[in-house]
Amino acid sequence: MEKSEIKWGIAHIFASYNNTIIHITDITGTETISKASGGMVVKMDRMQSSPTAAMSAAKRAAEGAIEKGIRGLHVKIKAPGGHNGPNNPGPGAQAAVRALSRMGMRIGIIEDVTPLPHDGCRKKGGKRGRRV
Repeated sequence: MEKSEIKWGIAHIFASYNNTIIHITDITGTETISKASGGMVVKMDRMQSSPTAAMSAAKRAAEGAIEKGIRGLHVKIKAPGGHNGPNNPGPGAQAAVRALSRMGMRIGIIEDVTPLPHDGCRKKGGKRGRRV
């Protein structure tokens, strides 16, 4: 019995508090295979970042990848990060990964690729911070 070869891809999941974007590329990360976002599957703007929208978007992206023959995915989760964005991913990240695995995709490595500043520019808010 010969072992079947799995064709791998990379799922880049950008999960902010405003939207969730799933972008599936080939293993090199240069060629786009399919992409979907929370805004493509729901009507209301406030629902874009919800786990439900993320699951629907992941399902849509996975269908496109399965058509092209991708069976396994390495997942890279990214939050806005940087100097003024939050470093923790939004509510759609976990739901998107679960939806991808439920579609029959093999999940390989899951890693966090949020950009972290090594102390560059000064944060906004002034000397005494943001006064509420």
